[in-house]
Amino acid sequence: MQTCPFCDRSQAEINRFCIQCGRRFDGDAERSSSSGPRATPPDQLNLSILYGMVVALIVALLFPPWETPPSQPPEFLGMHFILSPPTAEAVVSRLLVTIELVTIAIAGMYGAFLFRKKEKQ
Repeated sequence: MQTCPFCDRSQAEINRFCIQCGRRFDGDAERSSSSGPRATPPDQLNLSILYGMVVALIVALLFPPWETPPSQPPEFLGMHFILSPPTAEAVVSRLLVTIELVTIAIAGMYGAFLFRKKEKQ
């Protein structure tokens, strides 16, 4: 166990920072707290990709996948506008809508993270 020189709290040997006061354990504690290099701000997600994800989610809700009614053998009837089903008895496939929306959301969040804007120092 090691003890923090600033707040006298016992810490595990693997800790590099005090869990009580947050100061660094090595000899650079005074320098890092006063005139050390500034902490880099976190990268920002790419907002244009997030806006595109929201648009894709809205379009996916307006043009859902349709399937035959439960009384008939299951068959995919395609993507049609929500107010104009392919047949009068057709129903929206809840499973396919769920898969579609989750896939769009995950792809949008991953894309926004992957193409995030790096902050300049």
